[in-house]
Amino acid sequence: MEFEKVYNPKDIEKRIYSFWEENRYYHAQGDLTKKKFVISIPPPNITGSLHIGHALNNTLQDILIRKKKMAGFETLWVPGTDHASIGTHNQIEKELKKEGKTRFDLGREGFLKRAWQWKEKYEKTIINQLKALGCLCDWERMRFTMDETCSRAVREAFCRYYENGLIYRDYRIINFCPRCKTAISDLEVKTKEIAGRLWFIRYPAAGGKSDVIVATTRPETMLGDTAVAVNPEDERYKKLIGKKVILPLMNREIPIIADSRVDKEFGTGAVKVTPAHDPVDFEIGQAHNLPFIKVIDEDARITKEGGKYQGLIREEAREKILEDLKKEGLLIKEENYSVPLKTCVRCDTPTEPLLSLQWFLRMAELAKPAIWAVEEGAVKFVPERWQKVYLDWLRNIKDWCISRQLWWGHRIPVFYCLDCNEIMALRKDPNDCPRCKGKNIKQDEDILDTWFSSALWPFSTLGWPENTKDMELYYPTDVLITDPDIIFLWVARMVFSSLYFIKKIPFHTVYIHSTVLSQKGERMSRSRGIGVDPNLLIEKYGSDALRFTLTYLETQSQSFRFWEERVVLGRNFANKVWNSARLLYPYLKKDAASLCPNQFTAIDEWIIHQFNNLLKDVNRNLANYNFSAYAAALYNFFWHTFCDWYLEFTKKRLQEKDETGLWVISLIFKNCLKLLHPIMPFLTEELWQRFNFSKSLLEEKWPEAIPATISERVELVSAMQEIIKGIRAIRSELNINPKTELLLLINPLLTRKPLIEFLRDNLEHLASLAKVKEIALTEKRPPISSSYSTPTFEFYLPLAEIIDVKKERERIEKEIAQLKQELAKIESHLRDEEFLKKAKPEIKIREEARKKEFEEKLKRLNNNLSYLI
Repeated sequence: MEFEKVYNPKDIEKRIYSFWEENRYYHAQGDLTKKKFVISIPPPNITGSLHIGHALNNTLQDILIRKKKMAGFETLWVPGTDHASIGTHNQIEKELKKEGKTRFDLGREGFLKRAWQWKEKYEKTIINQLKALGCLCDWERMRFTMDETCSRAVREAFCRYYENGLIYRDYRIINFCPRCKTAISDLEVKTKEIAGRLWFIRYPAAGGKSDVIVATTRPETMLGDTAVAVNPEDERYKKLIGKKVILPLMNREIPIIADSRVDKEFGTGAVKVTPAHDPVDFEIGQAHNLPFIKVIDEDARITKEGGKYQGLIREEAREKILEDLKKEGLLIKEENYSVPLKTCVRCDTPTEPLLSLQWFLRMAELAKPAIWAVEEGAVKFVPERWQKVYLDWLRNIKDWCISRQLWWGHRIPVFYCLDCNEIMALRKDPNDCPRCKGKNIKQDEDILDTWFSSALWPFSTLGWPENTKDMELYYPTDVLITDPDIIFLWVARMVFSSLYFIKKIPFHTVYIHSTVLSQKGERMSRSRGIGVDPNLLIEKYGSDALRFTLTYLETQSQSFRFWEERVVLGRNFANKVWNSARLLYPYLKKDAASLCPNQFTAIDEWIIHQFNNLLKDVNRNLANYNFSAYAAALYNFFWHTFCDWYLEFTKKRLQEKDETGLWVISLIFKNCLKLLHPIMPFLTEELWQRFNFSKSLLEEKWPEAIPATISERVELVSAMQEIIKGIRAIRSELNINPKTELLLLINPLLTRKPLIEFLRDNLEHLASLAKVKEIALTEKRPPISSSYSTPTFEFYLPLAEIIDVKKERERIEKEIAQLKQELAKIESHLRDEEFLKKAKPEIKIREEARKKEFEEKLKRLNNNLSYLI
């Protein structure tokens, strides 16, 4: 096969993936003799194509799957997609808006038809992206959160919860999005501080002299006030408790009540109570048996309970109410005030706290075993710091509002008999009422929160509630890899759901990967045009380059910055692997590794020792989910240890086709391809097949340590390597012509005798890699020479005849002077309080880095100058 000079992933990746598919390497066969390793994919939302965060997430999963497969496990990676109810609604409604329509113009059935078409389109896109990324998912087990299998699981879960008294329907304050027209959970709301106002309003006393001034940030809700509350410990108001005031504009008498939930320091210490429009007021209203008056509806308009303000949107109502209060002399004053504005995470519309009849799941008892599982170590978080986030949320959990006023999703399986008012939660749609046998039955209009079905994902995908073979063989799964944003939304819910229904943890490890930010440190957002499209990167650089780069950057940090140019790291490494293979191709035939080595050289022992250390590092890092260290170890070993050193040391033996050399090179090269395969699957599979080593890397075993007797000669090779590095560094610092041959003077008093003998025996390596023409011994450093020392050796390089000493000294002195001037400027900046106050953080970090860099360079130049004395 012709070996092209340039690695072109386009010609390789689709062909290689087709090869894996044809051979069904992705498929778990149910082999009872093998250990199992199972991952359920975090199902991507069908709202659009995958972003760079998905690329990172799925690359890490694929690394684990491929490594475990080669380690002899039967692996199963369950793929699938999520219907993403509210997100998909938003995307489709954006399209409808372009057509001048809303979902209500289409009606429920018409909208659902459109949603299924959307699902087919984007699920196909997602699958193709996962394949382009190299993901070894079991496509024969593809799932969708609304397919028949998952839908059956959702109805079973709902009915069990309901039958056991954990699901109930009641009026509660919920977050309602007027744009999305649905209730949303606290986790789907983002809060941002905005510059608002605090208005002080007089509530006249009813038949008395003691008016009360209340402060509010939302005067439009006063239309639904049913009390004024004060703190029982507030001396200012103790005499007024139990009296009444007149609600301005509505002319309704309301009581003054005492409640410890009132903050004495807020405003005047007296607050208006609107139980139908504030969660704290709701609790106060329940405690004091206050009326609940809903004055803002789901369209964010004033209801008929708001009297003359009916029909106004909330912002208009505020302005009109303030105007009327001024006219009546009841608006005392207003102040600037920072207001926490809650908005919908999907559409950024300010949400409205509303009293609403919704379905809830009781969480107190469900949370307890989920807390226990993590506290006892049955479920571990990596990095461990995310455990606290998980536990804090569960320890302060509230009942989960599981109903949504949307159409796309799992419809709540509750049915109402309109003849006898029977309420039924059923696993199958009824033909008639089991109580009165009437057929006048209506299903609940709401659907379930998307996360209700996602919470069942690890076991619903395997066929639960049926006792399937897959459930028996592959549950629980092993590892979940996800991002920090959904620890609450998804991870905790999967844990408590699995413990409740299956009595098992869903996975033993949760790996939380970093958030990928833009070059400027912003969160990536397709809607805001901030981000990098993984499709374009794969097209331009290849999948392996992207995978390697993302893995290399994944250091278990909170986040990392990413932009297109960073993928050059992965591309260059892929080219290095390709070019080394081109170099070795004429020599490493299929049977090269079967040659029996006669005797290892010291350099062979050294590379075997280095490889065995690499293998330990790789196994340890993957076991600890230290993906970046895994990538870095492979990069450094293959590029530097193997290519830059070992292949250079063994060039002559390679050309002479030395059998021992070929055996070692072949073994190391093959094992490197195996270790690289999880992170760079396409390139390694292509090279494996080009060398005709075997049918596929996916049929190969994970490497084991190479058995060899490692002697003290390994340390001698390492010392020779350090000497060559030292000579190269001196050449570079003093601008010595690369072709100039040098005399190497070794101090026998400071250098071990075995090393001196070894260097003399290996002068050919010193000559080829450091241009050393001769080795001699001296106990004293000669004048005008450079020196280099470590605890095991010291050497000198005579320079008098090598360089123009006077000219080189002048050059270095001039460079030192210039460097001192630059350092003085930087230090002046960093001492300037005005600069430190105004400069952006990244500017200050840059200046500190420049200072450190210049100081180190100045130290080197002074050292070099000392050589020339």
